[in-house]
Amino acid sequence: MPYHYRVTARSQAKPETVYTLLLLGVTWPAWSPIDSVEIEGGGDPAERQDVGDTRIFRTGRAVSRERVTELVTDRRFVYENEGGPFRSYRGSVELAEAPHGGTDITWAADFEPKLPGTGRLWEWYLTRYMRRMAEGLAAYAGTAADHGTAG
Repeated sequence: MPYHYRVTARSQAKPETVYTLLLLGVTWPAWSPIDSVEIEGGGDPAERQDVGDTRIFRTGRAVSRERVTELVTDRRFVYENEGGPFRSYRGSVELAEAPHGGTDITWAADFEPKLPGTGRLWEWYLTRYMRRMAEGLAAYAGTAADHGTAG
C-alpha cells in the first residue's frame, strides 16, 4: 500500500535561488537536518548535480542514497530513494513563484515501506522531517544571496 506526505513553505527568495540550492548538495547540511552529503563516484557536492547523479546523505548513523531523476529548471527537482527502509520512494520539490514575490515550495513523496505495518509511522515521521527540510530551505534561500551561496 502506497503512502504519501506533502509539506509546503514559502521563501522570500526567487525560484532560481531555491532551485540552485537544491542542485548544490554541499548546501544541504546548512539548511536541513542532514549532517553531510557525498556524490556517489566521487563527484563534487559543490557542483550542480544533474539527472542520474546519486547523493549519499548522512544524518547521525542513518545513511540514505537518492538518485536525481528529473529536473525542470527553476520549477521541479525529483528524486528516488534507493534502498533503505523503502520498497519504493519517489519525492519531488515543486517551486512556484508566489503571488507577491518569493517562492512557494511544495515537497512531497509517494513511498512504500519494506516492512509491513510501518507505513503510517513513516508517513508521520517523514511529514515532520520534510517540513523541517522545506522550512529550512525556504529560510536559507531567503538569505543565500546575501551570503553569496546561491544565484
